Amino acid sequence: MMAGTHFQGKVVLVTGASRGIGAAIAMAFAREGAMVLVNYLRQSEAAEHVVAQCQQAGGDAWALQADVRAPDQVSAMVAKALAETGRIDAVVNSALSPYAFDPEQRQRFWELPWDAYQSQFDSAVRAAYNVCQAVLPHMRQRGQGSIINLVSDLVQRPSIAYHDYATAKSALVGFSRNLATELGPLGIRVNCVAPGLVSPTESSRQTREAVKDVLIAQTPMGRIATPQDVAGPVLFLASDWSRFMTGQTLVVDGGLVMS
Repeated sequence: MMAGTHFQGKVVLVTGASRGIGAAIAMAFAREGAMVLVNYLRQSEAAEHVVAQCQQAGGDAWALQADVRAPDQVSAMVAKALAETGRIDAVVNSALSPYAFDPEQRQRFWELPWDAYQSQFDSAVRAAYNVCQAVLPHMRQRGQGSIINLVSDLVQRPSIAYHDYATAKSALVGFSRNLATELGPLGIRVNCVAPGLVSPTESSRQTREAVKDVLIAQTPMGRIATPQDVAGPVLFLASDWSRFMTGQTLVVDGGLVMS
């Protein structure tokens, strides 16, 4: 794919960017000339590999370690990024605590402790809250910015009941809409991207082929999403092409959910 310049001079923070969907998003921004802040939790080698790929793709990148669930670590990461780059134009909250999309092994509601919900809330809503709190003073000062939160098509169609995961993502949609309402007058946009099952990723590793076949049969476009499929809509929401869109959720699942 040819390198573009749509994000030349822009700085984009992508959380959970050392692998899977986050890594694909980071590389897509880099291909368009962005400086990408590759946030990771533990996998420093994987993050450095993504940085190298971003640089090869024609952008620049910098790996930044922080547990996005910890406010002090997030503040330190954002302060460091701003000291170095001077700006953050867009934020993509794509960090995810480990989750296996395995219909056979999933816990039924009556087997599920509240802790499971809490852990998903922390990785979805609390992480987005921490990152938004940290970048907002800068975005408000500039009167511009785009925040994109990764949710799930399970919010609209829980074809399989992944209770804790989908409930936390539903809350993140509500969080995003409220934030969009408040930040719109300040020139800052907040939107969501809702993928269906994406493969290959860590989370879909446990999903059996038979389950994928059932999903594929119900999907108008006849396949499962790749991480790269999710990147395009994220770039669109970070760009001026979507400058009059806020509070929206773009579903990226080949037409399984239509809204």
